[in-house]
Formats: sequence, structure tokens, C-alpha cells
Amino acid sequence: MANSGFNMDGYTLGYFAQLLCKAGRWRDALRIIEEEEFEPNTVIYNKMISGLCEASLFEEAMDFLHRMRTNSCVPNVKTFETLLTGCLRKRHLGRCKRILTMMITEGCYPTRSIFKYLVDAYCNSGDYIYAYKLLKKMVDCGYRPGYVVYNIFIGGICGKEELPSSDILEIAEKTYYEMLDAGFVLNKVNIGHFAHCLCGAGKFEKAFSVIREMMIKGFIPDNSTYSKVIGFLCRASKVEKAVLLFEEMRKNGIVPDVYTYSILIDSFCKAGLIEPARNLFDEMVRDGCAPNLVTYTSLIHAYLKVRRVFNANDLFERMLLEGCIPNIVTYTALIDGHCKAGDIEKACQIYARMRGNSDIPDVDMYFRSDGSNFIEPNVVTYGALVDGLCKAHKVGEAFDLIEAMSKAGCEPNQIVYDALIDGFCKVGKLDEAQEVFTKMSENGYSPKVYTYSSLIDRLFKDKRLDLALKVLSKMLENACTPNVVTYTEMIDGLCKVGKTDEANKLLVMMEEKGCCPNVVSYTAMIDGFGKVGKVNMCLEILRQMNGKGCAPNFVTYSVLIKHCCVAGLLDEAHKLLEEMKQTHWPRYVAGYHKVVEGFSREFVASLGLLNSITEGNTMPIAPTYRILIDNFCKAGRLEVALELYQEMLTTSSVFSSADRNTYSSLIESLSLALKVEKAFELYGDMTRRGYIPDISVFFCLIKGLIKLNKWDEALQLSESICHMDIYWHPWEGTINKS
Repeated sequence: MANSGFNMDGYTLGYFAQLLCKAGRWRDALRIIEEEEFEPNTVIYNKMISGLCEASLFEEAMDFLHRMRTNSCVPNVKTFETLLTGCLRKRHLGRCKRILTMMITEGCYPTRSIFKYLVDAYCNSGDYIYAYKLLKKMVDCGYRPGYVVYNIFIGGICGKEELPSSDILEIAEKTYYEMLDAGFVLNKVNIGHFAHCLCGAGKFEKAFSVIREMMIKGFIPDNSTYSKVIGFLCRASKVEKAVLLFEEMRKNGIVPDVYTYSILIDSFCKAGLIEPARNLFDEMVRDGCAPNLVTYTSLIHAYLKVRRVFNANDLFERMLLEGCIPNIVTYTALIDGHCKAGDIEKACQIYARMRGNSDIPDVDMYFRSDGSNFIEPNVVTYGALVDGLCKAHKVGEAFDLIEAMSKAGCEPNQIVYDALIDGFCKVGKLDEAQEVFTKMSENGYSPKVYTYSSLIDRLFKDKRLDLALKVLSKMLENACTPNVVTYTEMIDGLCKVGKTDEANKLLVMMEEKGCCPNVVSYTAMIDGFGKVGKVNMCLEILRQMNGKGCAPNFVTYSVLIKHCCVAGLLDEAHKLLEEMKQTHWPRYVAGYHKVVEGFSREFVASLGLLNSITEGNTMPIAPTYRILIDNFCKAGRLEVALELYQEMLTTSSVFSSADRNTYSSLIESLSLALKVEKAFELYGDMTRRGYIPDISVFFCLIKGLIKLNKWDEALQLSESICHMDIYWHPWEGTINKS
């Protein structure tokens, strides 16, 4: 063109320069402009800046902006918008801030569309504070943000998976109310997102008000909107509010789907509200909404947790009939639940069913399918079954299962090893437990407190005290701090073999190591001192307990009263009874069960407390009174014994078979003390309660009558014994009705 003698006009030159800049040849563009002797203007510069931005040469583009000013060319809106859109496209947001500031300062305002893109870009980058400033800049430039921009901003904050910080959520709330004042509303998606975030911040009432405000403005919430908020309320344990929203949802004609039902049912189950969960389950079925795997599994798991195995089985059968295939979570819950309920045989059957093996005897409902569905157990499944087998004392089978588990490529974890070690310890197979202990260490698992506790407990039961103390030392060497259970097991073990001084030293050491003894620890120590006749030390331990803020409980007092009686400290025992009644007497069965938590079954049974609670489901007060009454009788202090007897009558309306001995003790003592009239009163009370006295009671009554020269009454009683339809076993001191 130049060789033919033609010059480019401004339009042609501008596009040619733009193409050269786009190719990165901006120097050639400048040279051609000079050769053409063309004075660059704003249009030419804008074309060149556009080309440079398309080539992502932003530094050069900014340089051309400065060249414009040097050459007395004034940048216009097009110049700045070209720079802004180029930088936005490549997400050079820092430059965008500088360009926008420069643009507005020079009186050039971006279009509404540019503002929209800027707000979207800064929201996507997480710079919500600057995005909010852009809304204000829009107003300063004479624009209202409008429906689209407001939704971009609030949706940008609330539409992410993670919840926004409280400061950022406040900005979203502020913008929401500004939007309402401007006459705009959120779209359907953002209503759900915004309400979800408000719930996440605990602002449940605000979330509800957002939905209601939008409804007033014509928005009809759908299942998705309600489900999001209900889901979050449930995850935040606000089940009552979730139910209210669920009811509102149905009132508004929105039909809940399986997700909404399932999340509510799951939340009810986790809160222990099994009946409401089942009612909702039945309701969803009536409404034609088919439960899914999550629905069934949640309810099955809840039933199993409260040992309602029959209900869980029934629901599982229904699940299979409906064609809903169980997964590993369902099977694991069933296996674990049956193990915890003590039905290890059923748990093993479920395990076989899961693996597709139905060729076992006594096939029940779990094996009605054709066995074509095979599900590989995971470590949690194996762990549940191993623990169940061990608790059923089937440690051999548990060990075999672990071998099979390893062969299947599923390595045991810490929990599985701990269960097996504890199982071997419980059945007295200490050598096998130590083998598993070694194997666990070789496989990279460090023994935990529970592991050591199982070994220590077994060693004490086997009276291998030296080895138990070595295990404790090893435990400390490995920086595994014993907990209160471990220390208490050792204290109890030492006390059981009469090594109370060593046990007391361990109690002191326990505190020095920062582990506070609990009521079980102190009670074990009191019982230990009592058994070796050191009742003064028992009382000292009681004082220590009170001084350290560890209140003695019902079991502690029962132990202490028993040992005071044995030592002849009857007044002290009586005083302890009064103290216990005022402060530490559990009024209800639930309270009693809480009190004995932590004590071994054998220990509670040794105090006579176990039978009392199981026989009458009432408070086990009689054993403590029996001990006191018996000892006051032996000491000849019958007035106190009778007072205690009257107290026992008023405190407990239910008596066990052991109370016959209390009657016998009182009647015999009263007869020998020539208080025969009172003895006969008790005899009458005893027979009214359905107890048949021992033959020795009759002998004592007859002796008492003879000593008072009441021969006629003595003969009458003797004759009545002969006519009783009773077969006597004098050598056992008992009687049987023939």
C-alpha cells in the first residue's frame, strides 16, 4: 500500500496497530504511526491498548495509558473499560482496583455491566469487603445495584460450601436489608443459601423471617429451600425448630421428599426420640414416599442402640422386601447391635449373610435372599464382631476372625487389637494376650491406656503383682499416662491381696501424676483398709475424700458402715447412716444405677446391693440396715436395733428373702432379753409378710416364755409347731414347706 503511494487513514491505521499490539509487536505499531506521520489520538491509543490487553501485556497497556497523557490525549470511558475488561478476564484484580480508582477520579464512570462483572469477580475471589465497596461506588456513580447485582453479591457470600465468618455474614445481612429497601428480592436459590448461612450462625429466627419476607413478596419456597434449612437445623441439633419448619412446609402445600424425611428421622434417632422417628417413618410411607437406605439404616441403628433388637430385625426384613439393598453401614450396625445385645450367634449369621454365604444351619430371615450380593466387611465391621465374640468369651473364634481379616487384606486397627487383648485377659489367657500385644506393637500400633488397663486388671486377678507393676512402669516409660480406671484397678487389686500400704502409696502417686482419684478409687481403698481391720484409716480416707471435693456416695457409706460394724464401732456406723440419709442417699432407682456405675458387679453384689435392686426395682436400702440391726442385736442394744427396724419399714416397702434373717435376729435377741411380747409382735409381722421363721426362732420364743414362767403359752407354741405343714432342715437352718 505504501509502495503504491497510498497512506492509511486513521481508521485503517488504528486496526493495523491493534493487530500488531495483539501479536506483541507494539514497537512496530509505534514505528508505523511515526512513518505515516500520523498524530496518535484517543481512538488510536484505545485500539493499541485493546490489542495489548488481548495479548495479556498489561504492563505495556498501562504504559500506553501514560503515553496518552504525555501526548495530550485524554483517556475516555472506552480506554478504562478496555483496561478493566482485559484485567478482569485474566483476574488481575489488584490492577482493576487501581484502574477503577483512576477512572472515577477522572470523571469516567463504568457502566452498570462493568460493575456487575467487578462485583462477581471480587466475590469469587473472596474479597467481599471490596465487593461491598463496589455497591457503594455504583450508587456514587448514579446507579442502583439492582436485582442481579444484589443477588450476585449475597449469593457470592452465602453460596459457598463453607459458612462465611460472622463479619462477612453481617455485611450480607446489611446488603439484604438495603436490597429490600430498594424494592428488590433474592432469587429462589439465594433464599436457600442465605437462610442456610443464618442458621449456621445460630440466627434461626432471622432465617425464618427471610423466607417469610420473600413469601410476602411473591416467592414460593420449594422443597429444596425448606430442605436446606431443615437439614442445617437438624445438624445444629435444633430438632424442634426443624419440625416447626417441616410443619410450615406442609401447610404451604410443599410435599417433603425422601431427603427431608430422612434427615428429620436421622435427627430424631440421634436425639434418642425413637417413637417420633418411627411415626414419621410410617407417615412418609403412608404419603407414598419410599424410604431409602439412609432412612432404614438410621432407624435400625437407633433401635439397636436401645437394645430393641426385635424392632431392628423387623425393619431390616421390611427393607429387604422393599428391595432396598443394605450397605456396609447397615450390616455393621446390625452386627454391632446384636453383639451388644449378647446375641453373638445372630451377629455371626448377619456377617455370613453380608458375605453372601447362606449355607449355614438355622437360616433365618437374614438369609432369605439368594446370596448374590456380596459386601466386603471393613475394619469397623470386623471390630464390632471381634468385640462381640470376646465379650461372649469366644476368644478363639475372635482370633480366627482376625486371621481371616488379615488374609482378606484388611489389617486390624488399634480398636480390634484392644478388643482381642481384653478378651484374652477376661478369660484368663494372659500369654495369648501378651502375644497379641507384641503383634500389635510390631504392626506399628502403640498400646493405649485401655490396652494396658486390660493387662493390669488380669495380672492383679491372677495375683501376679510384680508383673502388674512392671506393666505400669512400662506404660509410664512409653509416655502413656494411666487414667483413673487403670489406677483404680491397681488399687483394688492390691487391696484384695491385703497390700493396703502399697495401694495407699499408689493413691498418692496417682494424685502426684495429676490424675484425681474418683469415688470408686477411694471406696476401693476404704474397703481394703476395712478388710485388714484398719477402720481408723477407713475414716481417714473418708475425711480426705471430703477435703478434696470428692463426695462419698451410697456405696462408699455402705462399705464403711459394714466395716465399722465388724470392728464394733456401732455408734460410728449409726452416725454414718444418718449422714448418708441426709446427703448421699439416692432417692430413685435411676440415681442408684448412676451411683454404682464404675464399681464391678462382683463388688456391688458382695455388699448385698445387687439383689435388692433387681428383686424389687426399688432402692436397695435393706442391706445397710440389716448389717446395723444385726450388729446392734449382737451388742445387746435392742432399742437402737428396733429404731433401725422401724426406719427400714418406713423407707422401703419391698423386702427381699434376706430380710427374714433380720426378723430372726431381732426376735431371737428380744426373746433372750425376755422382751417376749415385742418378739411376738415381730413374729406376727414376719408371718404377715409371708416369711416362715427358722426353727431356731421358735426355740428362742419358747425359751423366752419359759423364763417368764409362761408355761401354757410355751406348750401352745410347741404344739402349733408340730401341727405346721412344714418339713424342717435343722442342719441347714432352713425350712421347706412339703
